[in-house]
Amino acid sequence: MKVGIYTLGCKVNTYESEYVADVLENSGYTLSEFDDICDIYIINTCTVTNQSDSKSRKIIHQAIRRNPNACIVAMGCFVEANKEIVIDGVDILIGNQNKSKIVSLIQEYFKTHQPIRHLACELGTEFEDMEIKNFKERTRAFVKIQDGCENFCTYCIIPYVRGKCRSKQRETVIREIMDLVVHGYQEIVLTGIHIGNYGVDLGDSFYQLLQDILRIPGLKRLRISSIEVTELTDPVLSLLEENDIICDHLHIPLQAGSDSILKAMNRKYDLDYFRHKLENIRKIRPNISISTDIIVGFPGEDEEMFQQTLDHAREFAFTKIHVFPYSIRKGTPASQFPNQVDGMVKKKRSHLLMELSNELEEKYMKRFLGQKVLVLIEQNKSGFSFGHTSNYLYVKIKGEYPTNSMVEVCLTDVNYPCCIGLVTNDKMLLKV
Repeated sequence: MKVGIYTLGCKVNTYESEYVADVLENSGYTLSEFDDICDIYIINTCTVTNQSDSKSRKIIHQAIRRNPNACIVAMGCFVEANKEIVIDGVDILIGNQNKSKIVSLIQEYFKTHQPIRHLACELGTEFEDMEIKNFKERTRAFVKIQDGCENFCTYCIIPYVRGKCRSKQRETVIREIMDLVVHGYQEIVLTGIHIGNYGVDLGDSFYQLLQDILRIPGLKRLRISSIEVTELTDPVLSLLEENDIICDHLHIPLQAGSDSILKAMNRKYDLDYFRHKLENIRKIRPNISISTDIIVGFPGEDEEMFQQTLDHAREFAFTKIHVFPYSIRKGTPASQFPNQVDGMVKKKRSHLLMELSNELEEKYMKRFLGQKVLVLIEQNKSGFSFGHTSNYLYVKIKGEYPTNSMVEVCLTDVNYPCCIGLVTNDKMLLKV
């Protein structure tokens, strides 16, 4: 049977979809493009914003229309947030638990042809192990080390749909990464819903996990996905200082550049704390790329507060800003806050912040002109190679070099959103 999988949302969803694809393929199913006529469609949904909900519904309905006779599986955060949901044509509903049982659930459906709703009343307290065994030709591998969040930011639905913090056993993480390195992966990306809180349920810590990962022979790059500023502790920063295997890029969500908004959001820091932490990081890694998330139009945000956000984003010299217009999430405290911001105002502020993001990103890219950098080749297209540096510069190189190879290039120009690189090692063989 042919299976098409569509993934929305975060890197955790990406990892979970990879796992689902892996176990299905190992069970004899044939993976196909989602746009093809398939026997089974799986949509791994997202609910972080209203737009995410709308897109989840849209993709589900597209699959139903493409092949009304197919088995349609909807799983993930959108399903978990809408337990009462009924969509005509969806055969299997799975929340954020028991995704690892996808094969048995599909088999059950084809035996009975009865709809299946596999939604837990309460998300479990144990980590649902997913370990990818089928290694395909790729350059970067995601490893999910943790699930759940207990921060309860007032705007966020994720703690309600992902549950309590749950961590993968450290030895399991190490084994998974060792297997990936043996199979040729050059870069490992640690991912989770709240990765800096890794181990809170196991009597372990993110620092101790990092220590063990960095001892793995042959590991070339370790990239840390989004991490809270409060979890970049002195021990974690000491590893950043001592070990250049950790990539020269951190994604640290700010969410707002106003202390009063941060307090209303129930964030665990103020601007002075954030500023001081960035200063410490840049003393250790002067050229590090620091990207961020910012929400615009949070309830009560006036023009002065938004200007503070613009000013602090510039001061903090982020290399990229992921901009999110505030989206009311039913069941969160902020959905009941007064002084909700008009949609057109949010749109205007988002545009201004994205303009600033582009300006800051291009400025950062130009800092490296004339410098030699290592690029991990990820794609070849039309006579060019494309890849990323450790500090996440996206580089375009003339000539098709082998994917999954590290190539030294000199950055000669910026053609946003790419840096242009010239290979410095003439002995590197071009792809035939």
